[in-house]
Parts: sequence; C-alpha cells; structure tokens
Amino acid sequence: MGTETERKFRVTGDGWRAHADKGRHIRQAYLAIDDERQVRVRIVDGASATLTIKTGGAALSRGEFEYDIPAGDAEALIACCIGQPIEKTRYRVPAGGGLTWEIDRFEDRRDGLVIAEIELDGETADFDRPDWLGEEITGDPAFYNASLARG
Repeated sequence: MGTETERKFRVTGDGWRAHADKGRHIRQAYLAIDDERQVRVRIVDGASATLTIKTGGAALSRGEFEYDIPAGDAEALIACCIGQPIEKTRYRVPAGGGLTWEIDRFEDRRDGLVIAEIELDGETADFDRPDWLGEEITGDPAFYNASLARG
C-alpha cells in the first residue's frame, strides 16, 4: 500500500509565483466519499488521467493508491461524480531539501482559493516555511478537495 504524508496551508500573497513552473490544469471529481475513504478521477492538461483511492480520512498520513486510466474513461467517470468537478491549476515550487510545494489555485466557484501542499517522508519531517504560507489547514476537512467538490 502506498502512503502519503502531507501538510496543507492557505497561501497568502504571490511570493511563490517567481519560483513556480508554468502549471498544469487539473479537472477532478469524486466517485465515492465518506469519512474514511475517497475515490477520485483526475484529468491533467486534458490528456493524462488517473483513478485514485485514498484511505484514512483527513489524517496527516493516509493510504493512497493511484492508477493510470484512459482519458476517455476519466471523462465518462466525471459525468457520474458526486457534487461538482473541481477545476484548478497546480504549480510546483522547489522547497529545498529535495522537497516540492504544490500550489493549487482554484477556479470556478472557488476562484481565489489558493492552497499549498508539501509531501513529506514522515509526520515529523522538517521543512522550510516560506513567508507566503498562511494558516495551516492540515486535517481540516473543509479544505480537502472532496469537501470542496460537494459544496
């Protein structure tokens, strides 16, 4: 089983933009959501697609299984989603120590929401905190994509 350990923060300011890549457009939707598991389909830049299963709720470390699927299958699955698909642009920003920040700038009904995530080797791993990081929202279900898709 794969495990992901990530920390999430609101983003304040645009200081991250100077170091960001060009970004990738992401369209994703949820096929199953409950307190302990989620099934998500995602299309990146209109071409590549994945089906992801996450377990463990809003914990700092969660189980994660991800599989490539045809983009046409992903489009058909998105048509069956719970709530509304999420549209966002994801930027990658080097974080030092071989780590990378992923900055999601949401579109559509969540326009203006910007969240930074960093994937870590473990729950106690250290990382540099740039000055554009705001409030930590790790574990706050209101800021998980599955919650954003529902409403």
